[in-house]
Amino acid sequence: MEIIRDQHGIPISRTHDLWWNYSSLDMKRRTFLKNSTIGLAAPAALFGEQQIQTNKNNPLILSTWKHGLPANEAAWKSLQNGRNAMDAAEAGARIPEADPTSTSVGFGGLPDEKGNVTLDACVMHSNGNAGSVAFLQNIKHPVSVARKVMDETKHVMLVGEGAKQFAIEQGFKEMNLLTKESRKAWEEWKKKQHKMTPHDTHDTISVLVQDKTGDLAGACTTSGWAYKLHGRVGDSPIIGAGLFVDNEVGCAAATGLGEEVIKTTGSFLVVELMRQGYDPTKACEEALLRVIKRHNGNPDFQIAYIAIRKDGKIGSACIQWSFEYALAQKGENKLYKIKGII
Repeated sequence: MEIIRDQHGIPISRTHDLWWNYSSLDMKRRTFLKNSTIGLAAPAALFGEQQIQTNKNNPLILSTWKHGLPANEAAWKSLQNGRNAMDAAEAGARIPEADPTSTSVGFGGLPDEKGNVTLDACVMHSNGNAGSVAFLQNIKHPVSVARKVMDETKHVMLVGEGAKQFAIEQGFKEMNLLTKESRKAWEEWKKKQHKMTPHDTHDTISVLVQDKTGDLAGACTTSGWAYKLHGRVGDSPIIGAGLFVDNEVGCAAATGLGEEVIKTTGSFLVVELMRQGYDPTKACEEALLRVIKRHNGNPDFQIAYIAIRKDGKIGSACIQWSFEYALAQKGENKLYKIKGII
C-alpha cells in the first residue's frame, strides 16, 4: 500500500495528527487566557506586583549601625538645604568615611592582611543610574568617587588602580588612610597570627533616603572585612547585593558578611519581595531565611538588611545576635536595636 506524504516527507495521517494536537493546544491556551484575564492589561495580576502609594512631604533617612546617627544628621541637613535624595545619601555616607574612629569605613578603617586600607562603595539614584568603586586605595571618600563614576562616565564600576587614577583626575587627593591606631591593631593581629573569621569587623555604613518628593536613593561604603586577603571585594560596591534602589517600589541595603550577600543578590531580593507585596521587614527576613537555609539553619556569621518602601514604611532584620539602625524622620534621629531571627 502506497503511503501518501506531504512536502516534508511526513505521512499525511501523521501531519493531520500533529495539526490536530497543535490546534487543540492553541485553543486551550486561548481559552485559558480569556478565562484568566491574563494579558497585556493585567501584568500586576500575573506577577503579583503591588501598586504602592508614594510617601511625599515626609522625608526620612535610614542608616546602618551607630555611625548612622551622624550620617543621618548630615543627610538631613542636605535635605533641608533643598538637595535631593541622592545628594543626601552621599553627604551622609561621607561622615563615617572621614571619621578615624569608625574602623570599618574609610579613613582609619582596619586594613587587609598586608596592611593596606582598601575601600568599596556604591551609589544608586532614583532614576536607576548607579556608580561604584572597588579595591580603591588612598582616597578618603570612595562614595563620592562612585558618584563621579555615575555622573561623569558611561560606566557603573571602576576598580583598583584605574579607580584611583580616575579619582585623581576628578580632583580627589591621595592620602594615607592607615592611622596609628589601625596600624597598631593590624600589627597586633599579625603577631598573634589569627585566622580571618566572619566576625572580624566589617560594619558597612549604608544610607537610604526618601526626600520630600518621594524619590529614593542610597549609598553604601566600607573598608570591608578586617585583615582580608589583599584584593578582596565584598558586596558593598555591587549593585543588587550591597544596595539596590527601584523608585517605583523601594530601596534596600546590606551590612555583614558580603560574600553571602553577593551569593543571594540580597538587596535586590528585598526590593523584589516588596514588589510582590511583602512588608519591608518581612522582605528583609525572607531574604535572610534563604541564607540561613543554605547553611542548614546554623550560619556562623551576621547579615542585616534595611529597607524603605515607596510609601515610607521601613523594615530591618538581622540573622542573629543583634543589629542597630538609625532612623531620622519628623525632626528626630534615633538609634534602634533589633534581635536576630534565629
